[in-house]
Amino acid sequence: MRGESVLEVLATGPFALVQDRGRAGHAHLGVTGSGAADRAAAAAANRLVGNLPDAAVIEMVSGGLSLRVTGTVLLATAGAPGTVRVDRGSVPQTAPRLTGRRVRIPVQYPVGWSVTAFAGDVVTVLPPERGLRSYLAVRGGVAVERVLGSRSTDVLSGLGPAPLAPGDRLPLGDENGAWPAADFIPPALPRDGASAASLHIVRGPRDDWFGDDGWRRLLEQPWVVGVESNRVGVRLEGAHPLEREVLWREVELPSEGMVAGAVQVPPGGELVVFGRDHPVTGGYPVIGVIDEPSLDLIAQLRPGDQVRFGDQPKSIAASLYRR
Repeated sequence: MRGESVLEVLATGPFALVQDRGRAGHAHLGVTGSGAADRAAAAAANRLVGNLPDAAVIEMVSGGLSLRVTGTVLLATAGAPGTVRVDRGSVPQTAPRLTGRRVRIPVQYPVGWSVTAFAGDVVTVLPPERGLRSYLAVRGGVAVERVLGSRSTDVLSGLGPAPLAPGDRLPLGDENGAWPAADFIPPALPRDGASAASLHIVRGPRDDWFGDDGWRRLLEQPWVVGVESNRVGVRLEGAHPLEREVLWREVELPSEGMVAGAVQVPPGGELVVFGRDHPVTGGYPVIGVIDEPSLDLIAQLRPGDQVRFGDQPKSIAASLYRR
C-alpha cells in the first residue's frame, strides 16, 4: 500500500462506489458476483494506468465526483463520454501585474485519457454528455479492505465498502504492472441517443411460458428504460406487455437460480434485466438472457432511453434449466 498518497473525496455526485471485477463463487452463500456495472469501461480505465485487471476503481453515476490528490499519481477515466477537469495546485502567476500571486489553473481532458495529477490537484468528473456511468482508475488501485476476496460494493447485500461520501480518504495500493502503452482509449458508446440501443439475447429457461408470439413481441417492439433502475436490475417498459401462455397463467414458479443479464417477466408483463448486484434466486420466469457486452451497454442507459432485443439461437446453457 502506498501510504504516502491518498485520494480525498470532496464530492461524489449522485452516487459513487468502489468496484473491481467482483466476488465470483459465493452464490451458495447467497452472495452475488457484483463488480463494475460496465466491466469493459472499468477494464479500460485500469489499462490506461497500467493496473492489474482486478485493481479497484471508482464507479460513479452521472459524474460529479471530485477528488483531491495528496501525491503525484497517474489516473484515467473511461465509460460515459464527457469531460474531466483538473484544477492544478497553486502555481506562480507569470503576468507582470500579478507577480507574487498564486492561482489555480483548470485543465480539461475528455474521458478516455490518462492524466498525471500532482499533490494538491483537484480532479472533477463532470456530468457525461451521454451514457450514465464513468470509471476513475488510479495507478496501483484503490486499496480499501477486501470482503470475500473483493473490494466491490454490493448494494443489494450491503457487502463491501460503503458508498463514497465527502471526507473519505482512499488509500492507494500496488496492483500495477508495466507502464501503459497507450494514453487514450475512446469511449465505447458510439450512439447519438436518437436510436434504440441493441441488446443481444438468447432464449431463457422459461421462454415457453410466453410462446413464439411472446418472443416475437419481445423482439419487435422498443422498450424504454424505467426510472426504477439501478445496479440490481434495469426495468424496461413496452407498449405491449408480454403475456403468459394460457397453460402457465395460474402457475406459481418456485424460486430458481439467477445470473447477471437474466430477463425476468413479472406479472405485469414488463421486463427486469438483472444487473451485477442481482439476487441469486428469483421467482418470476426468465424469458431470456443478454450477453456480456449487452450487460455493459445496459449499465450505461438512462431512464427514458430505448432498447431493442436482437435474437440469437437458443443456448445449451439455457436448455439445462428447463424441467
